[in-house]
Amino acid sequence: MDTQSPAHDAVDAITDQWAAVRPDLDTVPMAVFGRIYRLANAMRGRVDKAYAPYGMALGEFDVLATLRRSGEPYTLSPRELTATLMITTGGMTGRLDKLEKAGLLTRSPDPNDRRALRVTLSERGKELVDQAVGAGLAEQRAALEGALSEEEAEQLAALLRKLLGTTA
Repeated sequence: MDTQSPAHDAVDAITDQWAAVRPDLDTVPMAVFGRIYRLANAMRGRVDKAYAPYGMALGEFDVLATLRRSGEPYTLSPRELTATLMITTGGMTGRLDKLEKAGLLTRSPDPNDRRALRVTLSERGKELVDQAVGAGLAEQRAALEGALSEEEAEQLAALLRKLLGTTA
């Protein structure tokens, strides 16, 4: 495992350009968030490829995984799903339509509220998301192991948790 950072990357090039034209700027935040954005985009593509053999992209995986993580009976309201995944109700409806058509979940009336629905993970959906989560984690682990020691990965997770806690 190579734990050395690249000598100069694309984000360095951007901050170097800013330093040349605006030496008064502190570009450390740009360097941090620029790398976070680039890393998120790169990993989104890798994880999407890991989910593809299971017939889903990250958006569909997120819905199924949220239901799976909720524990038995793997049922939530569309509103709970929307709040957890931070997407619009229209976006959620499209995902639910696709996943229901594929037999990965069901929608049924809420027994406590005639106006509401409950979304339940099907047995097939549970099996599929259990396989897909392993594939996605393997891709993420490969990325970490290619660059960081276990201690560095844990340290990075802690630092990002700290940073995220100040921006929420």
